[in-house]
Amino acid sequence: MIENIRLAFQGIWSHKMRSFLTMLGIIIGIASIIAIVSTIKGTSEQIKEDLIGSGNNTVSVNLYYGDSTYSAEYGDSNATPPLLSENQKEEVRKVNHVENATFFYNRSYSSNVYYQNTSFQGGQIYGIDVNYMDTCGYTLRSGRAFVQSDYDNYRKVALVDSNAAENIFPGEDPVGKIIEIGEEPYTVVGVVNQDEDSMPNIENINQFYEYFQSVMGTVMIPSKCWPISFQFDEPENIVIRADSTDNMSEAGNGVAKALNNEIKAADSSTKFEYRAKDVMQKVKNLQKLSESTNQQLIWIASISLLVGGIGVMNIMLVSVTERTKEIGLKKAIGARKKTILNQFLTEAAVLTSIGGIIGVVLGIALSKVVSKVAGSPTAISVPAIVGSVVFSMLIGIIFGLLPSVKAANLNPIDALRSE
Repeated sequence: MIENIRLAFQGIWSHKMRSFLTMLGIIIGIASIIAIVSTIKGTSEQIKEDLIGSGNNTVSVNLYYGDSTYSAEYGDSNATPPLLSENQKEEVRKVNHVENATFFYNRSYSSNVYYQNTSFQGGQIYGIDVNYMDTCGYTLRSGRAFVQSDYDNYRKVALVDSNAAENIFPGEDPVGKIIEIGEEPYTVVGVVNQDEDSMPNIENINQFYEYFQSVMGTVMIPSKCWPISFQFDEPENIVIRADSTDNMSEAGNGVAKALNNEIKAADSSTKFEYRAKDVMQKVKNLQKLSESTNQQLIWIASISLLVGGIGVMNIMLVSVTERTKEIGLKKAIGARKKTILNQFLTEAAVLTSIGGIIGVVLGIALSKVVSKVAGSPTAISVPAIVGSVVFSMLIGIIFGLLPSVKAANLNPIDALRSE
């Protein structure tokens, strides 16, 4: 085999221009496929990042009443929503692919938040547990976070995010300020930020409206203090963090199913139901639409590989004709058909493999150029690179088979007589 490879390189080098022109179809085909696959993968990752944030595997599981999200502010006063027990919360954390979970209350500001007799509206107020900041990707910017003693002692303390800090305390340091939440005074002890990797990209007006309340700002208080400000028990919503982006749907639906089984067991006629916000399904639908369009481009690019394969077959037939005497001499001194066949197949495979490698390098460079010029994201696919090189080798073997068989079947006497 090593000797055949050496002879293949020797033959290619002795006909450099002819070999390059033969490889050109393979190079163009592989480069096109690599560039397209890189663009497809980059677009898919960008769609995922835009909708769920890069590195953020959180799924919201919200309580519904009928077809609408249940709200303690505007919900049916005659309906009694289910409350989560500690046992149910433990069951949630045990669901497959759930890495962490947080349980929280939330309302809009409406007229519940005051600072120096001024009411603030448009944002959100959350009653959070000890896992909320870690699960949802918040980090401390100034002051301190909630500690366990805040929960144990029902301390009326609050955190604000950077947007709320700017809207409620313009030009002031929020830490140490007193705000009223539900007619109860709370001391702001810290300012937090949500990691950029945990936030979706807002690029149009629809996405702005969807995340409007987050833009206006969030105020957080310990979940134990929620009944103090709002006077009665309310159902909690849930955010889970899955162990990977691909498992988000399964984890979210698993949590919703586990909770709904217990709700139905307690009251089979209830209209209450937990549902996971399956953002990942939306991601997959958009990715599928993008990929189906680009798959057509891959098939078009594959035509050049077919043309390249025909070129390999043509040049190998010419090579057999040129080396008829050499083949006859080898057969005359005892070379078997298998030896001749392997030599020409190896030469064809080496020729197309070199073309494949050059095509991969060119394809990566082309994808970078497209990314710079068109502004579209790209992501290099290692499986596509390996597959392209292997596929180019297979093209050499498949299209080199006919010339190799022809060379192996030459009659040694006729071959030696040829001019």
